[in-house]
Amino acid sequence: MPVKQLRLETANVSGKLSYLSDILGKHGVNIRAISVGQESTEISSICIVVDDPKKAKNALTTEEIEFIETDVLAVEMPDHPGGMNAVLKPLRDAKINAITMYPYIGRASNPIIIMEVDNPKTATEVLKRNWVKLWDKEVYRL
Repeated sequence: MPVKQLRLETANVSGKLSYLSDILGKHGVNIRAISVGQESTEISSICIVVDDPKKAKNALTTEEIEFIETDVLAVEMPDHPGGMNAVLKPLRDAKINAITMYPYIGRASNPIIIMEVDNPKTATEVLKRNWVKLWDKEVYRL
């Protein structure tokens, strides 16, 4: 089962990220991974993985905040020089593109990264064949 990512596009102005955090917090949702990027001078893109995707979607819908839900991979990455390539090389060899990557928050040993790829099903198969540990919904509770 893939992990759910929520992607929001918002005005690139001060306070928008704080507002999102406040909304989710009020609804009892904890952000487990986050990536914020500037799409243009006017627009920012926010990608989040939360501890309760259903509750987060309800909160965002209630507040009339638009989002896109996508499947992403939660991949345990070896913690040594070149360890990232244990994940990326099998994907490269399978011609799978990593679209976004960002760290999972709150885990000290063996980091977990969130990866959005262009073919999640094949990427999952490729990584498993290469002994890469993938997390599914248990990542929401780490």
